[in-house]
Amino acid sequence: MTMHKIRCGFLPLVDAAPLIIARELNFARDEGVDLRLVKQPSWAALRDLLALGQIDAAHMLSPMPIAMTLGKSGLPTQVDALMVLSVNGTVVGVSNSLARDMQTAGWDADFTRPAEAAKALFATGRDPIRIGTPFPFSMHRMLLEHWLSEHRAFHSDRVEIVTVPPPRMAAAMAEGTLDMFCVGEPWGTAAVQQGVAELVLPGSAIWQFAPEKVLGATRAWIDANPDACRRLMRAIYRATCWLDQPQNKPLAVELLARSQHIDLPHEAIDPAIFGQIVPRKGAAPTQPPHFLFFNDNAGNFPWRSQGAWIGERIAAWTGHDLKDAVARGSACFRSDLFRENLAPLGVDMPGASAKIEGALRHPTAVASTKGEMILGPDAFFDGKIFDFSAPE
Repeated sequence: MTMHKIRCGFLPLVDAAPLIIARELNFARDEGVDLRLVKQPSWAALRDLLALGQIDAAHMLSPMPIAMTLGKSGLPTQVDALMVLSVNGTVVGVSNSLARDMQTAGWDADFTRPAEAAKALFATGRDPIRIGTPFPFSMHRMLLEHWLSEHRAFHSDRVEIVTVPPPRMAAAMAEGTLDMFCVGEPWGTAAVQQGVAELVLPGSAIWQFAPEKVLGATRAWIDANPDACRRLMRAIYRATCWLDQPQNKPLAVELLARSQHIDLPHEAIDPAIFGQIVPRKGAAPTQPPHFLFFNDNAGNFPWRSQGAWIGERIAAWTGHDLKDAVARGSACFRSDLFRENLAPLGVDMPGASAKIEGALRHPTAVASTKGEMILGPDAFFDGKIFDFSAPE
């Protein structure tokens, strides 16, 4: 078997697990891929390495390929999302002093009610509220803005969103640089364990099915390396299936904790993998529904509607032409390649109709090639939907 050497960038986050597991458990080698993982300190560093061809593929924030394709982030580069690596897995946290002010304003420290948390947040009178997110073009920022902008007390000068690399989030909170953050695990849990923050929401309370990370590559590399691309996608898909099996979670934590990967103790990684989140130091764990998953409910499928929704958000931020952003955003999510490369493995594929984001409040059986597919729930907290009418 020909071995394809593939250099893949990642950040030390729990949702890099599909790449790490694919390498450590030889799913990649079994598919003919010599997978070289390249840890990066920030999303900007990873973005630039991919654009310059120093890495072949990458664990990416789901909006990054679209932002790069639209020329809004770094060197303009056509980048595609080959598959979704993880769904959900983010947390919103606040400083200890802001948590006390929110409780004074009537918040009962519930971990599941976005509207009540926003009401208490704005009732504190903090102005502006300084919020850390890992990157300007991130699902974290999209979730935050969707959540906060729905409250009547919101106006843009009441919040200031700044970029902080995930491993620096707890330190920034401890230094008083931030009032609040939205970050992927394990860095929210790390801030709680260090006693510098309390968690107020999981990202899944804002959108129940947010595509958090994707497997990205430049279109030039994809077109030039079709066999390597196919083998990589198959290896990663096998890893995501493995990760969602409960009996495999202890080994997953052990592998992720290694120094070349996340390099944090098991107790910092356990909560996300097992879905048992401790919102404040000394509190009992809570189990938010659908906190983080890698494969279930067609989690890996790169829906064109997801790319279109992200494109619409980027157009609103940057003034880019809306129609162009939606069209090119949807084209970045390569459902065509997912079908072509994974259908021969017997992977159940959704029917050809478009997906309406936010429409499923309960798990719902849908038409698929094997007739076994369950989608959702995928509701937004405020009941809004996004109807992208282009066919898959």
